Amino acid sequence: MTVHLYTLCWNEADMLGFFFRHYDSWVDRYVIYDDGSTDGSLDVLRRHGRVEVRRFSRTSPDSFVLSQREIQNRVWKESRGHADWVVITALDEHLHLARCRMSDYLEECTRVGVTLIPAIGYQMLSDEYPAAGEWLCRTRTQGAPYALMNKLSLFKPDAIEQTGYHVGRHVCAPAGELRFPSRDELMNLHYKYLGFERTLRRHREQGFALGDKDVAEKWGGQYYWTAERLREEWDGFRRRLVDTGAPGFDPGRNFEPPIWWRDAKSLEGE
Repeated sequence: MTVHLYTLCWNEADMLGFFFRHYDSWVDRYVIYDDGSTDGSLDVLRRHGRVEVRRFSRTSPDSFVLSQREIQNRVWKESRGHADWVVITALDEHLHLARCRMSDYLEECTRVGVTLIPAIGYQMLSDEYPAAGEWLCRTRTQGAPYALMNKLSLFKPDAIEQTGYHVGRHVCAPAGELRFPSRDELMNLHYKYLGFERTLRRHREQGFALGDKDVAEKWGGQYYWTAERLREEWDGFRRRLVDTGAPGFDPGRNFEPPIWWRDAKSLEGE
């Protein structure tokens, strides 16, 4: 079972340890597009034996968001004939399954003919930044169901013709042989809100990376929030927290709609 993962990086040296700790047990190859990191991220990436670093270039010169979408809709196709599964994700998104190892789950899905596995999203929240050695899906398990993180990040490249990602991967229109799992078990744990002050600072830094079209279209508008606006959002998530690590936790019963794949006609067994 071979898995390739594609993602982008910009000044995320403090997140890379958490990211690799989470994915290393089941990802064989990483292709990471770097957008000019200056914080030591490149040193971390180049020390990892399974990482290929590529330079992120803006195919839409006035838009980071559209350039990112173009890469996400295209680059995974090079894994056809080489990988059984591919992951398209962000460095703060951890795909997690509670009941068994991901490698075993992917073997199960392969046996029954599943070709794509959307994940139910949670906005994970921690008032303090985690210690360097933590495994976040085990130590930071408080999160709020969050529809924007209900994403398709994991699929078989030989079965999918197009991912059809929209901006941010929040919506997609995949084409090809679409066979979903019969149960929604996979979670997308979004570790963006780790320490309020850090999150506010990170938002402001990311705002500088947006292009003129991104600003005009209000893509990434959260990067310009005031501290008061971010606090309002933060506290709103806090009021809806669930424990994704609780014994017996079932993401199929704890989610924020819409979940687009529930309406698909190609569900397994139909």
